[in-house]
Amino acid sequence: MALLNIVKEGDPILRKTSRPIEEITPRILTLLDDMKETMHAANGCGLAAVQVGVLRRVVLIEVEEGKLYEMINPRIVFRAGRQEAEEGCLSVPGKWGITARPARVTARYTDRNGKECELRGDGLLARAICHELDHLDGKLFTDVTLRYIESEE
Repeated sequence: MALLNIVKEGDPILRKTSRPIEEITPRILTLLDDMKETMHAANGCGLAAVQVGVLRRVVLIEVEEGKLYEMINPRIVFRAGRQEAEEGCLSVPGKWGITARPARVTARYTDRNGKECELRGDGLLARAICHELDHLDGKLFTDVTLRYIESEE
């Protein structure tokens, strides 16, 4: 496994649409492994492939330690309610804001073994799903920020 460079706000790749995965190859499995190591090293709870410079529809989410979701070609199939909460991003260091997201979501995706899966989330997990899937369509949390929070730095 390898630590990958996290692309920062201002890099045009973050505004591009990621391409679907047609086949789960050893290269995709290596990408998943490297993204996991990179996310953990950066103390993140989610990471999209585009954030490491790869325009593919792959995201990792781990809002609860030990519950890692590796999502290939994810899509949200259900949204309900509304929540406003604090959000940040590994690609936008030092900036935090309050965003409006659905309170509950359901996403469908393929896992690393090619199995079709469904993930239901509320609260932080719902927010993380929306945040990471936004990355796949070239959107950042700053696009949906209601107001910014002052940094303590």
